[in-house]
Amino acid sequence: MSLFLFNLEQHAQLVERLHALDAVVQQTIDALTDTVRAGGKILLCGNGGSAADCQHIAAEFVGRFMDERRPLAALALSTDTSALTCIGNDYSFDEVFSRQILALGSPKDCLIGISTSGNSKNVLRAVDAAKELGMLTIGLSGRDGGALATRARLNIVVPSDVTARIQEAHILVGHTLCGGVEQQLGLVRKTTGSAS
Repeated sequence: MSLFLFNLEQHAQLVERLHALDAVVQQTIDALTDTVRAGGKILLCGNGGSAADCQHIAAEFVGRFMDERRPLAALALSTDTSALTCIGNDYSFDEVFSRQILALGSPKDCLIGISTSGNSKNVLRAVDAAKELGMLTIGLSGRDGGALATRARLNIVVPSDVTARIQEAHILVGHTLCGGVEQQLGLVRKTTGSAS
């Protein structure tokens, strides 16, 4: 079997297991919709591939996802290299997201922390800082959810031990969150099987 077919088989097997996440994904859509309705913004943080996922998801909210609509406030905390290097140098890499949250966040905002292991120290510190401000916290992880599953209020844990498969599922979930918020806000046409 080629590597591509092996990866495709792993991916297909994981997609079947993702059905179990339907309820928590819907709860997360509801919570994000409430955040946006209240005038809050969605902050996202993660490292490496998860940082790229944060930027991707934030861009879908700020730009558009399904149809033309107004921009929704979202910000990936991994994009400001001056802030990241300043905080990393003057404090520690563990603080690069939490200090941004304490500076930019408010109780009406929400944080999505992405960590495939659920144990990234800077993501966990970010969740703690968000909770300190009274923000809604959402964890997007894999494996057993790690420490993130005990710290964030809502947790979407992808049932896989393979980082690449977890990240593929995270983008599917991220697209679903964005599309679900758009639909609940009445900004786009509803699609077949969409939330009511």
